[in-house]
Amino acid sequence: MPRPPRAVAAVLLAALLAALATACSDGSAARTAAGGRPAVTIAASDQLGGAPAYLAQERGLWSGEGVAATVTTRPTGRDALNAVLGGQAQLGVVGDLPAVTAVLGGRELRVVADLSRFTDWRLLTRTDRGVTGFAALGGRKVGVPQGTNVEYALSRMLASAGLSAADVTVVNLAPNQVTPALARGDIDAGVTFPSFYEAARTALGERYAELPFTGYTARTLLVAGPSADAATTAAVVRTLLRAQRELAADPAGARRAVLAQSKGALQASYVDAFQPRYGYGATLSPELLGELTQEAAWAKASQKLPGAADGAVIRSHLDPAPLTAADPAAVTLH
Repeated sequence: MPRPPRAVAAVLLAALLAALATACSDGSAARTAAGGRPAVTIAASDQLGGAPAYLAQERGLWSGEGVAATVTTRPTGRDALNAVLGGQAQLGVVGDLPAVTAVLGGRELRVVADLSRFTDWRLLTRTDRGVTGFAALGGRKVGVPQGTNVEYALSRMLASAGLSAADVTVVNLAPNQVTPALARGDIDAGVTFPSFYEAARTALGERYAELPFTGYTARTLLVAGPSADAATTAAVVRTLLRAQRELAADPAGARRAVLAQSKGALQASYVDAFQPRYGYGATLSPELLGELTQEAAWAKASQKLPGAADGAVIRSHLDPAPLTAADPAAVTLH
C-alpha cells in the first residue's frame, strides 16, 4: 500500500537529517567561518616553542592564506594533543613525547612539521639536599609532569649518570606544582617547563640550586588529527612559515606578540630571556625521525605502550606533503 505523501516526506526528511549529521561528524568535512573561509582550531601548549602560531594569531596572518584560525592554549602538550584527538581542535602544537605516545597507542595522527628546538633544560633542586650531580639523584624523590616531554628530559638526565626511573621515586606533579613541592621539601629535585624556572628561583631564594642539562633536544611539532583536511593544513603551514620569517626579522616584536597572546600566563622577563634560546624553522629531517624513534623505544619500555617502536612506524606518521608544497628545501627526509 503506498505511503501517504506526509509519511514519504517524513522519511525523506529523516534521511536528509541523517546525512547531514554524518557529514558534520566526518572529520574531513569542511568547516567554514564568516566570509566562507575554512575555519580551523589549533590547540597549542609551549608558547615559546609555538611562537610562530601565536605571532600569526596576534598579527592576523591567517587571513592572508584564506583561513579563519583560532589558537587555544592548553596547560601541557598532552592536553593539546587530547584536544586534537578528541576533535576539539584539528591541529596541535605539541611536544615530541605526546606525539610519540599517541602513535604508539595506535591513534590517528600526522606530524606535519618540526617547528622549533630547545635544549636549555634544568634540574631544579635545593642547596640543602646535596644534589650536586645527576648521579646523586639515586634514591631521591623527583617531581615531574608525567606524560610530557619534561619526563623524557628527566630520563635523559638520569641516563647520563647511568640511572633510570627505577633508581628514583618519581612523583607525578602538574608543571606549576613542582616549585611548591620543592619549597615544602616534599621532593628533593624536580624538572618542569622553563617558564617555571624563575618562579622556583624566587620561591627558594638562597636555597635554590640547579643543574643545567643540554643532552636532549625537545621539539615542538605541528600535528594534524583525524579531523584535519589537507587544504586547510597546507594553508596553516604556509602561514606559519610567514610567521617564522617575521619572527626572524623582528624578534622583539615577536616576543611582544607571544607575551600578548599569553594573556598574563608568561612574564616579560621569561619571554625575553628564553625565546632567543629556541631554534625556529619548520623542518622534517632525519634527525627528527631519529629522535622520535629513540623516544618511542623509551616510551614503550617505560609506559608499556602497545605499538611497535621502530623507525618505519614513526616514519609512516610523518606527513611531508604540506611542508614540501610550501618549502621543498625544508624537507630532508629520505
